[in-house]
This record gives sequence, structure tokens and C-alpha cells, in this order.
Amino acid sequence: MGESWIECVPNFSEGRRPEVIDALRSTIAAVPGILVLDVHSDADHNRSVITFAGPGPATIEAAFKAIRLAAEKINLEEHRGEHPRIGATDVVPFVPLAGTSLEECVALARSLGRRVGEELDIPVYLYEAAATRPDRVNLEDIRKGEYESLRQTIHSDPDRVPDFGPAHLGPAGATVIGARRPLIAFNIYLTTADVAVAKNIARSVRHSTGGLRYVKALGLEVDGRAQVSMNLTDHTQTPLARVVELVRREAARHGVAIDHSELVGLLPQQAMIDAAAWYLQLGHLEREQILESRLEMLRPIAPPGEAAFLERLADATPTPGGGSAAATAAAMAAALAGMVARLTVGKKKYASVETRVKDVASAADGLRHKLTAAIDEDAAAFEGVLQATRLPHTTQAEASARSQAIERATHQAARVPLNVALAAADVAELGAEVAEIGNVNAVSDAATAVALARAGIQAAALNVRINAKTLTDQGPVADWEQALGAAAQRAEMAERRVADALKARAGLA
Repeated sequence: MGESWIECVPNFSEGRRPEVIDALRSTIAAVPGILVLDVHSDADHNRSVITFAGPGPATIEAAFKAIRLAAEKINLEEHRGEHPRIGATDVVPFVPLAGTSLEECVALARSLGRRVGEELDIPVYLYEAAATRPDRVNLEDIRKGEYESLRQTIHSDPDRVPDFGPAHLGPAGATVIGARRPLIAFNIYLTTADVAVAKNIARSVRHSTGGLRYVKALGLEVDGRAQVSMNLTDHTQTPLARVVELVRREAARHGVAIDHSELVGLLPQQAMIDAAAWYLQLGHLEREQILESRLEMLRPIAPPGEAAFLERLADATPTPGGGSAAATAAAMAAALAGMVARLTVGKKKYASVETRVKDVASAADGLRHKLTAAIDEDAAAFEGVLQATRLPHTTQAEASARSQAIERATHQAARVPLNVALAAADVAELGAEVAEIGNVNAVSDAATAVALARAGIQAAALNVRINAKTLTDQGPVADWEQALGAAAQRAEMAERRVADALKARAGLA
């Protein structure tokens, strides 16, 4: 598969100087390919959380530049706030989005950690899935005693030697970098200013002191109120509503109540759906019963904003053309694979494979978004070739510049369908898997997904080869052919798996 999207959620020890927070956001947003999704700052915590997403290499670059800027602007010797911290950039988690894996995020975390340690001379500790030692999996264990304690012990205590960088602290402190699943940062404010009550509730709620699994909690004083500050590390295992209700019960024991709650950053849509279903006692709420989800399902099959895509495809114009059609076929295949996976979730008959089909649905969604984007990317790439051919070439210098521009544009016009073929091979394998383990009533849909994915690979390959044929530099063509051959073989294997699944599961519905 080509580049995948990753979420990165760095926490900075600054929540009171807007100019510094804006500079950090601008630095991240300036990296090509990066989307800043959210900025959350808290003056009492003296902390800001910036959520952004992009391809893996871009997220590393954006995080590195932000860490470097934070080291210049934030002095831990002068920093005070309610939230525990050991660094100017306190923690940097990488989170897999649809179509990516936790292992990819581990590799990114370790790569960034090494670079920060070597180039910025900042101590780095790896945590969660990227941890190299069991005593560093939990962030709170690394951050115990905060900056002040670490400053005294980092050079003398073998247990505090960093994974990367020097065994001494400067004013930027240390940074914790890792990889984890999506996390919900959620705060509940109580109808009291007594922080001891919040600390007692946090002790009852968090897993480490006998509370709920996948919940971390602290009791703090924020804005003159007691606050239970929590991280929910797996909302699918410990739902948000269950956490809120336990806090509510524990608060009542102390004679107080919940005043209001606060979301820090973003949360998965499913977490809100699950919470709504719990509070409304909708035991069988399906995603398609939600208006916006149903509209998404029933809207015309066409790229966003292009309801007349097929009309444009039929026009007497070179774009969109075969490359866009290849991406469309593969995107439809991904949508079908995701549909079959979702038709399997929540069925008792398939309880043993529910976790896996949820992963398949997530991966299929990521591939669908990527392939949908490729529909326009392919058209834009070919337009680039046409524009290059229209450049002036009267003089020798102009002719040389035109030839170079055509070469660059043609190279891009080949790369887009190549990436489509590679992503379509991923889709074919997902389709084969849900044909084997998914809802038997939808096995023909899974087979259709594989057929469409294979068609997408074949069509994309035609577009790669027609562009490659005109390149002056044939250097990369052999690698492209090898990649196309591997994608075709994977699709053929997926079709054989589907044929076996259709035979084995016939009559089981």
C-alpha cells in the first residue's frame, strides 16, 4: 500500500501565551500534506494539544519542527501548571487512522525519537506500543516526579536513562514519543472546589487503583472547580457512558454532582453513537438509522461534488479518463468490502470474528478515501502533461525546459495509477477475507468487491504502461512493472480465495 494517513497529537507545556500556541500551529500546518484538525489550550493546565494528520513522513517532519520550536519558546524552569509534564513538548503519540497499522506508528515514533535525540539534543523516552521496556509502557510511570525529579536523577539513575538523546536535561526537558490506539481525553467538572473529592473519584475510576479497565484519571483544580481529568484508552472496551456514570455515582457518595464535562481534542464518532444508544436505551441502534449516515449511504456514487461524474467521463475530453475510472472501480470495491464487514458486526453468529471485521471495515474506509482522492489526482496529473506540452519551445532553452516539464508530468501521471493498483490489491485481499469470514448473506458482495478491485488493477496498469512508454528516463519502469505484477498476483490469489469461499459456504445462508 502507498502512503497512509496517521494522526499525531503532540501535547505542549504552554497554554497561556497565544502567540506561542499560534506559532506551533502554523509550523505544523506549513508542512505539505498536513491537516491541522484541532487545537485545544487550557490556561490552568498550562498545556496545549494540537491534533493533526497526514502521511507518515509528513507527520514526522511536522512533529520534529514543532518540537524544535517548542524547545526554543518554552522553558521548563519557568513553567507551572496543573497538568504533569517533563518537557516543553511533553508527549507525542502517533495514532493509526483507517487503513494504517499500529506497527507503522511504532516505526514512526522510533524514527522521530532518534532524530529528536540526535539533532535537538533532547532526551526521548518511548512509550505505549513503541516502548522498549515494560516499565515505560505507561506514560505516568515515565512522568513520575515530573521535570523537577527527572532533572535530578536522569544522569545518575540507570532506570531513567533515555532511549535516545543525552542523559541530562536542558530547559526544554525531555519528550515522550510513542504509538497508541485512538484515545479520548475527557474531563468532568464537579459542583465543588474541593480537589480532594476529585482525587478520590479519580482513584475509584482509574484502572491502576482498582477502577475501570482502559481508564486513566487524575483529580485537579481547574477554573475554581474540582476536575476529574481522564484518558479513555479503548472506548470499545470501556464505553464513555459507563465512565460518566461511575463518576456520577462516586460524586454522589461525596455529596456533590457533575457540573459539566469537557472533550479535549477529537473522539471517534462511534464513541458518541455508543453513548447516545446507552443513554437513550436504544439497544439495537444501527449506524444507518442516523440521518447523516443514511444520506452518506444513499447519495449518488460519484466523487464528492461531482454528481455528474459519469457524464464527464462520457464527454469528448481526455479527462477524466481511464485512470480515474480505474480508481473509481477500486474505490467501489473498498466500499463493498467495508459494507460486508459492517453487516457482520453485531451478529451473534459471527462474534468470534467481530474484532477482525471491525479492523477490516476501518482499513476498507481508509482505502476508499484514498482511492476516491485518486480519481481527481489522475485527472489532474494528465492535465499536467497536457499543460507541459503547451509550453513554448521556440528556443533551445525553451525546448529543453519543455522536455523536462513533460518528463516530470508524465512521471507523475504514471505514479498515480501505480498507487491505485497497489491500493486495489489491498482491497482485493480485504474482500477475500470478508468472503471467507463475513456475513454469508453478503458473500456475493465480497466477491464483487474482489472482481472490481482486480479490474481496477488491470485498468490502472494500462495507464501506468502507456505513460511509462513515453518517458526518456526508463530507470523506474522495471520497478513499476514488478510492483504491478505483484499487485496482479495478489488479486488473482484473492479471486481464488473467493471462489473457494463461494463453494464452501454455498447454502449456509
